[in-house]
Amino acid sequence: MTGPTIVLWRHGQTAYNAEARLQGQSDIELNETGVAQARAAAASLAELGPTRIISSDLSRAMRTAQELGERCGVPVEPEPRLRERSFGVWEGLTHAEIEGGWPDAFRAWRQGREPEGIGADTRREVGERVAAALLEAAAGLGEDGVLVAVAHGAAITLGLSELLGLDPGEWFGLGGLDNCAWAIVQPDPGRRPGWRLTAHNLSA
Repeated sequence: MTGPTIVLWRHGQTAYNAEARLQGQSDIELNETGVAQARAAAASLAELGPTRIISSDLSRAMRTAQELGERCGVPVEPEPRLRERSFGVWEGLTHAEIEGGWPDAFRAWRQGREPEGIGADTRREVGERVAAALLEAAAGLGEDGVLVAVAHGAAITLGLSELLGLDPGEWFGLGGLDNCAWAIVQPDPGRRPGWRLTAHNLSA
């Protein structure tokens, strides 16, 4: 198998990140720190020579992606399947607030099980939709292509797990990315599923 390099880039900081609030699919803008992070990271990522840039259509991801797109002259294509995992009624709350209001569901979530009754996406659902978006966008770019996909913490972790042939619903061995950090995945000829993680949690 040959194919492009895939770079998974997490958006910059938001007020919710700074306050340790669960964002999910709430559309929260970058704060000043996040904009500065995106500019610094874009300068580093531009050196990889991106040939295609896709982004979650949530504003914090699109704003991050635009820093790279403008620097490289590559258009940013919105891709809703790269959105963060939805956390339903928990969005906007801190862990302490969630634990206080939903102790059983919170305990299940922290133990790696699916929290019930809150309207959240499952880990497997998110992994499958993110990986599908990545593979479709990467198709046809060729082995010299570089796809940059801008997304969110849980979405990237779960999508990467699926891409690497691991069960995102059951496997917890991959740490999350810091704000504006990125991971790199490249083809692994002769092996299934055909992709390997070559760098993780890099930053400017």
